[in-house]
Amino acid sequence: MMEQIFGKRREPVESGEHWLTISDLMAGLMMVFLFIAIVFMLDTQKENEKIKNVAVAYQENQVAIYDALMMEFEGDLDKWGAEIDRETLSFNFKSPEVLFDVGKISLKPGFQNILDDFFPRYLSVLKPFRDSLDEVRIEGHTSSDWNANSSEKEAYFKNMSLSQGRTRAVLYYLYGVIPSETDWIKKNIAAVGFSSSRLVLNEKGQEDAHRSRRVSFRAITNADIQIKRILEAES
Repeated sequence: MMEQIFGKRREPVESGEHWLTISDLMAGLMMVFLFIAIVFMLDTQKENEKIKNVAVAYQENQVAIYDALMMEFEGDLDKWGAEIDRETLSFNFKSPEVLFDVGKISLKPGFQNILDDFFPRYLSVLKPFRDSLDEVRIEGHTSSDWNANSSEKEAYFKNMSLSQGRTRAVLYYLYGVIPSETDWIKKNIAAVGFSSSRLVLNEKGQEDAHRSRRVSFRAITNADIQIKRILEAES
């Protein structure tokens, strides 16, 4: 009577086979997902390894450029009032009284003489590294000072105009110094004025106005471009 109402009871074996099939399916899916995860991890590992190799090469290249600059110019730094920053590869001329008159963009004769000696040798040092360079940037920096009647905003933009004018004057002066390098200079050397945005601070964290007034030649490598190319190739 009960079987007529509810139907026949399923045998345990039939039920067991049903759940065994689902279990096998889930196990199979888990294996597929595990395989995908392993492949993804391997691809990510390869990508990270490539980026790591570029980073190592970048660091080695930075050190090589710094060492080459120091080997060439170490004996000139004191007399020029200059320094070379190991981290940024900036060749900083940091004696403002030698570079320009206050508020002026014309190169002083003493700075012209320094550039006549410095620039051909600088290009010669960088020549073996040109494939790894993105650009060489002539950077102009000022203190935050202007006259007492200027607001902070006015002082900043007046110093912006001053720093840009000075770097353009430097590039203009150097443009024809080495005729055989004119095309390379045009394509790879930029003149940028930073105003007072990158001040030099003293030990107390306060602005050092004298040291902030400087002109830098900065060699910028292209490691970020190489990493971008790797990522684009992988995608």
